Amino acid sequence: MSTTIVENNFLKYCGSNFLKQRLLLSVLSGKPVTIVDIRSECDEAFGLREYEINLIRLLDKLTNGTKIDINSAGTAITFMPGLLHGGQLDHECCTQRGIGYYLDALIALGPFCKIPLNVKLSGVTESSDSPSVDHIKAGALTVLKRFLTVDEGLELKIIKRGLPPLGGGIVVFKCPLRKTLRPIQFTQQGMVKRIRGTAYVCKVSPALGNRAIETAKGVMLKFLPDVYIYADANRGKMSGNAPGFGICLHAETTEGVCFMAQANSHIKGEGGREPSTPEDIGEKAAMRLLDEIYRGGCCDSTYQWLVTLFMSLGQKHVSKFMTGPLSSYTIQFLRHLRDFFSITFKLENPEPEDDSLPPGAQKVLLTCVGIGYCNISKRVI
Repeated sequence: MSTTIVENNFLKYCGSNFLKQRLLLSVLSGKPVTIVDIRSECDEAFGLREYEINLIRLLDKLTNGTKIDINSAGTAITFMPGLLHGGQLDHECCTQRGIGYYLDALIALGPFCKIPLNVKLSGVTESSDSPSVDHIKAGALTVLKRFLTVDEGLELKIIKRGLPPLGGGIVVFKCPLRKTLRPIQFTQQGMVKRIRGTAYVCKVSPALGNRAIETAKGVMLKFLPDVYIYADANRGKMSGNAPGFGICLHAETTEGVCFMAQANSHIKGEGGREPSTPEDIGEKAAMRLLDEIYRGGCCDSTYQWLVTLFMSLGQKHVSKFMTGPLSSYTIQFLRHLRDFFSITFKLENPEPEDDSLPPGAQKVLLTCVGIGYCNISKRVI
């Protein structure tokens, strides 16, 4: 449970939930935050986790003048953000979370830095508790491109894959700067025209990846003939520090919308489960993708929050965006946007009898007027 209180111009929150959202919006808004009672009631491992401290270090590297105060128990933090600087960074991510956990923050902050981002991240590239690098490449970057208008200089490159629990993967993320973000009117998702994907294996037989591909294709070919899944077999130094395999699928519509789904192998005893088979992984990813397509909307459900952020920060014009049912993460993000930027959204459920709406779950039409956020750090050329 979290509550919001304003004390001496500090936004005060209780609890560990949505820590990344609060720190991210603090940097963008320039408003300092205090977060208390971070797992203070846990008998073991109370306070900030290692991956959360690692994220705070990354935000510190990304900014100039940030002041951070963490109490000795790690159950309270005071965060006073500095100015976004950017530039060339090298950061080793905590292996408790995937690189995607940190990339989310970089994608949200990248366009507003003083110097274009060129960040090298090392750690776990595919993880079950955060979006994989493939997921971000097809999902989050598609969203970002819609608001940047020009994607020159935007790049996410996988140098080396690394699976949990030991990681060893390396990715490079580059992001161009923008003075302002454009408003957007995007309410037509289009029809799914093709399905693409990547099945990756590290330090195990390539046959496992091929079996996962065959199972996933067996499910998807019942609905669409244009299905192609690429096999990415990694060996030696390019395979990271841990064995494993997984698959990431994305469906592309006629309007350029991407729906994403992923599934990764787990080792015996992890969470009390039996070791996963390639057939299980392939079927799980395919069914998750079908669920995403059913939810619909003009973006993947994982990155609804990113859409609401860029809509809020856009120019002072009306933006409209159609999504599927809002995730709990997005709902909380809307509450935080109200706290940090005093902006609210109009949420509507379009009438289902409208012929322009594709079949599937109930859609949500997001409408807001941007605050006209301006990148004051961008150099005038």
